[in-house]
Amino acid sequence: MKHLIKLLTLGALLVFGTTAQAGFRTVIIDPGHGGHDKGGQWGRVYEKHLALDTSVRLESHLKAMGFRTVMTRRSDYFISLPHRVSTANRYKGAIFVSVHYNYTWKQQVSGLETFYHGAHSKRLAQYVQQGMLKRVRAVDRGAKFARYYVIRHCTIPSILVEGGFVSNTGERNRMKSAWYRDAIARGVAEGIQRASRSM
Repeated sequence: MKHLIKLLTLGALLVFGTTAQAGFRTVIIDPGHGGHDKGGQWGRVYEKHLALDTSVRLESHLKAMGFRTVMTRRSDYFISLPHRVSTANRYKGAIFVSVHYNYTWKQQVSGLETFYHGAHSKRLAQYVQQGMLKRVRAVDRGAKFARYYVIRHCTIPSILVEGGFVSNTGERNRMKSAWYRDAIARGVAEGIQRASRSM
């Protein structure tokens, strides 16, 4: 009997991968803004484009890790906040990750930050924040509580990631490069993978 249980467990690992043993296997990826909603912008650098590119890279990294992914948008079009939330709330055993880049009129402000609303999302936010900082040298603005619509209304663990400030010259120049956006995406993916083992 013990031998049979071991065989069944091994079979499950081979079929589903190690993430199948965690509390979630599906990641809903939400590229912020889109269409007429450009998000933060400086010149021709638009947050909506940065967020979509980073999200596509994030999806690629997560799939390589064995996660199932769902994208709220795959091209440059507008999606309402309620629609983003309703998409996420259709899934069980899932988390929601909204990808953004920051903006402020104070051009000297820089850094990475990750927001959560519910207590069940705090650890996820902390792991993702740590993951990004391991990949990108930047100011650590922390994992913080916030009341953004998408993370406030999601019924599954949910976070909103800010991958740097479009309004900061140094960060803007870096985020225009593919290596930076990929580093952010990889850091987020690694944070998610770490969270999947403990949530």
